This record gives sequence, C-alpha cells and structure tokens, in this order.
Amino acid sequence: MTQQQLDQLVAKATGEDVRAIRRRGFSIVDPKVICFDPDPDQRSPQWVDWDDLERQRAEQADARR
Repeated sequence: MTQQQLDQLVAKATGEDVRAIRRRGFSIVDPKVICFDPDPDQRSPQWVDWDDLERQRAEQADARR
C-alpha cells in the first residue's frame, strides 16, 4: 500500500478531505518495528480498582471507630 492509497482510504472512511488527512500525518508502519510511536505516552495507566478503593475506605472507617 502506498502513502497515497492510505490517505485516500482514511479520507473515504472518515469523510474528510484527502488534504486534511495528509496534514494529520497518517503513515504506514512496519508491524515488526516495536517502537514506531514518535511521541509515546509515558504516563502510567489511568485506572481505578473500585473494589480495592472501597476496601481501603472501609479499613479507614474501621480505624477511626
């Protein structure tokens, strides 16, 4: 697949103009390359274990009694 074909397919799928897709910088990557993200997200995962949070709150409430 060429870059032009990719841009056209993305534009067709999104309803955007091909020029807008080119400006957004879609690119073809090699799936064998592990670190292809030029701007990786270095933050830790954002999640909450609600069961653990509730357990902590219950323990804190028991400790105050």
